[in-house]
Amino acid sequence: MSLLSDSQKVSMAEGTGSLAEVEISFRKFAVHGDTKATGKEMNGKNFVKLCKDCRVIDGKNVTSTDADIVFSKVKCKTARVITFEQFSQALTELAPKRFKGKGQEEALQLLYGLIAGKEPANVGITKVAKAAAVDRLTDSSKYTGSHKERFDDTGKGKGKAGRQDIPDTSGYVGAYKGQGTYEDKVKPQQDQ
Repeated sequence: MSLLSDSQKVSMAEGTGSLAEVEISFRKFAVHGDTKATGKEMNGKNFVKLCKDCRVIDGKNVTSTDADIVFSKVKCKTARVITFEQFSQALTELAPKRFKGKGQEEALQLLYGLIAGKEPANVGITKVAKAAAVDRLTDSSKYTGSHKERFDDTGKGKGKAGRQDIPDTSGYVGAYKGQGTYEDKVKPQQDQ
């Protein structure tokens, strides 16, 4: 039998965070994806990203639509961003939805625990595609026709020689097989 109550177990599992740690996470998410952001104000897109990455949005009790609605409620009418004070107000509105059956203050502490110390996740961004089609298309050993002439046996490109017909100015006809043997034939006759 456990000595901890159910609410203590949940708070230990979820973790509780201080308002200062939540503010650090707020600043990290506020500047995510925006080079001009100062970290003092957060737009709606980054608010929803924070909610998703910190598992405030669980798909059942809180959805991304709920997060958008709460964001619209707390921001000023003409503004497109919220300050940290407005962010705290938004969390106060989301906490009872996320943790049903908990008191307002306890739910808010659990929500702080989800957010505290988190950073924006960059999952699945700019991955290199590894597909059989891509491998087949980029393997120069499988090229045919005129494209095959652009690469040597190792797969390295020949450069300009592979793209253009450079005229042979050696003086020999293209199909002549004895190129470079003239000197060998002439020298033995001169020695006599």
